[in-house]
Amino acid sequence: MPSQQKWEADIKNFLRGKTIKTVRYMSEEEAKQYDWYSRPLAIFFTDGTFIFPMMDDEGNDGGALATSDDQLPVIPVM
Repeated sequence: MPSQQKWEADIKNFLRGKTIKTVRYMSEEEAKQYDWYSRPLAIFFTDGTFIFPMMDDEGNDGGALATSDDQLPVIPVM
């Protein structure tokens, strides 16, 4: 299993320099592709890549996001 340092390096390399193109909730059709009932927020980048939260490492469903903003402490799933 990769170490925490390896994961952090991989994540930094993936995210470094990216620009957000759009942010929206996953569509019902997109969620169905993963066999999910929930539709999480998805962040799309200008290079064509994207990220979205999952319930767990196995991808069993979409997940919520916690934030550091007192006005928006949680970004829920739909």
